[in-house]
Amino acid sequence: MKKMIIVFALAALTGVAAAASAAEKVALPKGFEKWEKSKQKMITDKKSLFYGAHYIYVDQKALKTYKSGGVYPEGSRFVVVNYTIKEEGGKPVEGKKSMVVLMKKDRRQQATGGWQFAGFSPDGKLSGLDPAKDCFGCHEKDAKATDYVISKYSDFK
Repeated sequence: MKKMIIVFALAALTGVAAAASAAEKVALPKGFEKWEKSKQKMITDKKSLFYGAHYIYVDQKALKTYKSGGVYPEGSRFVVVNYTIKEEGGKPVEGKKSMVVLMKKDRRQQATGGWQFAGFSPDGKLSGLDPAKDCFGCHEKDAKATDYVISKYSDFK
């Protein structure tokens, strides 16, 4: 019996280690800058969570659903690149890159509606963003009817 408990404990620890290792392997997709790109969106309200300038990149797997609506296929990806705002000539303009966010359809991520969220620093390192607290709360509140995708294809025109 004692041997069986040890085996189960080791199996549980291995599972936790594998899950932690998988979480650490989240990375920005290579070449996302070549995906379809939105026009710049400038949010100047300093109270807004989305304060700053940003662009949205959508991969080919997500693009059809993004244009027409519906449920996104597994593996669909969005990358949002955020910039600070600076003043030039009395007008707000794009400043330095401040954050990059990945949203990837992953049915295993049940706590976040079947999407994996990850935040990155401007140089591409994981930021420690809490997917449920920092991302999914807004997506769940504002975009449940659109498979949790807040932006619209009209942002690209």
